Amino acid sequence: MKKITLLLALLLTLTACSNLTATNLMAGIKRNDITPTVIDGTHENSVDKVSETAGFSLDIFKKIYGNENILISPLSIVSALAMTANGAENETLSQMEEFFGSDIDGLNEFLYAYRLFLPTADKYKVSLANSIWFRNKESLTIEKEFLQTNKDYYDAEIYKATFDDSTKNDINAWVNKKTNGQIKKLLEEKPPEDSVMYLINALSFDAEWQSIYKNTSVREGEFTAHDGSKKTVDFMHSTEYGYIELPNAIGFSKPYADYRYFFVALLPDEGLEVSDFINSLDGKTLINAVKNQRDEMVHASMPKFTFEYSKELSEALKELGIKDAFDSELADFSSLGHSNDGNIFISRVIHKTKIEVNEKGTKAGAVTAVEMASGSAALAEPKIVKLNRPFFFMIVDSEFNMPVFMGVLNDVT
Repeated sequence: MKKITLLLALLLTLTACSNLTATNLMAGIKRNDITPTVIDGTHENSVDKVSETAGFSLDIFKKIYGNENILISPLSIVSALAMTANGAENETLSQMEEFFGSDIDGLNEFLYAYRLFLPTADKYKVSLANSIWFRNKESLTIEKEFLQTNKDYYDAEIYKATFDDSTKNDINAWVNKKTNGQIKKLLEEKPPEDSVMYLINALSFDAEWQSIYKNTSVREGEFTAHDGSKKTVDFMHSTEYGYIELPNAIGFSKPYADYRYFFVALLPDEGLEVSDFINSLDGKTLINAVKNQRDEMVHASMPKFTFEYSKELSEALKELGIKDAFDSELADFSSLGHSNDGNIFISRVIHKTKIEVNEKGTKAGAVTAVEMASGSAALAEPKIVKLNRPFFFMIVDSEFNMPVFMGVLNDVT
């Protein structure tokens, strides 16, 4: 049976693209009005959705963890997979919903409301964008309800394209804009002959610190990498007022502008490997630790760092229960569409990220590609947290503590 490939990509940013050669099928087609679900940081359903997202993100983290620097975007991954799940049926859908810890309708509603919630201002810009690109081919039929659902809940742009070099250029231009240049390109070559669709979700993060580091607060220090090597790097020193404590780690939260987002750092106890620390965590424990942080003074220091990360996630997802979706015989994406050339299934899930943390703030971007184929502190003694060895970190919003990014710094290059 001939294979038919579909690629779903998730990125980080939001900007309009122009001069595309692909045909925009949603031009003039309105999104159906949807009343957003009421969500807040204390609402039980909202809390559960955030804990579930943190939970399966940690599960992925445990599967892919190595000795290198790692960065994933839980919000990016769940958005991309949720768009894909809108085309799944029967056991394929059930396995995806079990992985999410939620039915797809409930997840659509939460992610729609959460996207509307995301705070954005001049000094903190967080945005999501989605698009679906499918091959202009007579043998391929895409279900209109699938497209409409992703338009309604994810405001997805829909493009019909030739899947030649011009499509590669269009998609790469879209990616570059949607990630504010963080991810330059998704495709190195034109789409494969058996490819039928790209579903792309984009999310970008660019925020200043609430208190930007002064030159006098940046001093050289020694960082001990995972392999034991020591190197002199620039450390940023500050006083924070969010102390986090777990049985085997301590940490702090550092606010971005207007306290709408926070950088969270957790330093495992001396002698404890970061991998062992991560293996001890679950989503609820992690989110509760951030939520229950204490208003205590922390003398914090962390290195400036920048790195990129790329990982193929399909094996990890299969091990975590999404099995049929990757099986050319068992996958059921009949609500997505049909191909006369074979059954549509997921062949790869590619995740690419980049982060830059410096004196001014943080910039981050990510791409997730799912390829489918057929065939009072002031009086207390200050805490001290020196991030001078491998540590775990997140970027979360202040209302829900949703992990927008989650990573480990094992080395500073």
